[in-house]
Amino acid sequence: MTTPDTAPAKAFASQADLADKKISFEQLSQHCWAYTAEGDPNSGVIIGDQFIMVSDATATPAMAQDLIAKIRTVSDKPIKYVLLTHYHAVRVLGASAYKAEGATEIIASQGTLELIKERGAQDMQSEMERFPRLFRGAQGVPGLTWPTLVVGDGTPGRQGTLTVDLGGVKVQIWHPGSGHTRGDTIAWVEAEKVLFSGDLVEYQAGVYTGDAQLEEWPATLEALRALGATAIVPGRGAAMKGAADVNKALDYTQTWITTLFKAGKEAAAANMTLKAAMAHTRKSMDPIFGHVFIYEHCLPFDVSRAYDEAKGIKNPRIWTAQRDLEMWGALQA
Repeated sequence: MTTPDTAPAKAFASQADLADKKISFEQLSQHCWAYTAEGDPNSGVIIGDQFIMVSDATATPAMAQDLIAKIRTVSDKPIKYVLLTHYHAVRVLGASAYKAEGATEIIASQGTLELIKERGAQDMQSEMERFPRLFRGAQGVPGLTWPTLVVGDGTPGRQGTLTVDLGGVKVQIWHPGSGHTRGDTIAWVEAEKVLFSGDLVEYQAGVYTGDAQLEEWPATLEALRALGATAIVPGRGAAMKGAADVNKALDYTQTWITTLFKAGKEAAAANMTLKAAMAHTRKSMDPIFGHVFIYEHCLPFDVSRAYDEAKGIKNPRIWTAQRDLEMWGALQA
């Protein structure tokens, strides 16, 4: 008979998520496209008369080949620019695949560069173990992805904007403020009102906040709202078209963050264990978000970070494969 002491440990939700997702490649405006996949990390594509920019490179060079193939159905221009909206491995480790397509510049913010230096190697190991499906082709990853072009000095706002001319379309790249990480970077095609937000915005998918600045994130979302976008490629979930739907995505993300952090502050004030904090957080989060993609994967990391930040830990603790297991063990105890 299986007892609690001998029962096999429950796996991370993401480790059991092995089914391929349906890919969509959708045109949003004259020059802007969305590459989305049922809650998997999205990418954005901006196609100019001379060059192409990809926003978020996918998890591996092998995975990037599918995005490249989709791009080649509509354009043969060189994919000169790759934007890293932040440092997480599932977004950046596919970047090397674009060299053969003409990529000469990998763009990131100063904050993202600092995070790659500080914790990129640990994040790569942690994410590879968490996401076996997304890292099926991990043997093709040559190592960490390093930017060749760094935007801004880490100060939020448009004063640190880099404007890239792709020919017929200009893309503004800047750090709007901390949120998903402290180095989040967006691409904004102002003439067409299309925003590529990275994981600062999600829709109908889990909002991963394990490395977040939860207190600052709502103000960053409002800075994005002020742009007046009429289309957005969120980090996860379907691309949203029309101002009303863009606001739905912003509101969705805002609700996740504020609901999570409120529960985290309550748990911290009561000095709950992590397991008790998880149960407390579920009372408010499950009824609203329990049905969405990767909810069960995100929540343990989110509760851990919300509790830490509520306890005054401003700089998120680094996730390592060992810390992942320790956190998971505390929740299963």
